[in-house]
Amino acid sequence: MSHESATPYDDGVIRCDEQGLTIRRYFPWGAKRIPYASIRGVTTLSLTGVNSVRKWRIWGSGDLVHWWNLDPRRPGKHIALVMDVGRRVRPTITPDDPDAVQHIIAQRIGGG
Repeated sequence: MSHESATPYDDGVIRCDEQGLTIRRYFPWGAKRIPYASIRGVTTLSLTGVNSVRKWRIWGSGDLVHWWNLDPRRPGKHIALVMDVGRRVRPTITPDDPDAVQHIIAQRIGGG
């Protein structure tokens, strides 16, 4: 098996492999692993216009709904992905290539 097929996406912060999504620097002590079977859906959240203040949320939550992993490059990004995992708090990530991550997840959960 080639490295590319084993890890379809990895930007150093977000990793999608065959079994699930790994969000590095999610907790102060490390990463959060989300199996694809636990993801109910993914929505995009623009980080421009009225939501532009959200791009400055480097880590944590400001609204007790979205939980942002530590991503010091977030202020330069324009799209976040919000994971519906069936809980009130939704992991919210800003991968370098949000379209690729959304596509991979959609394929794995049967939405693409």
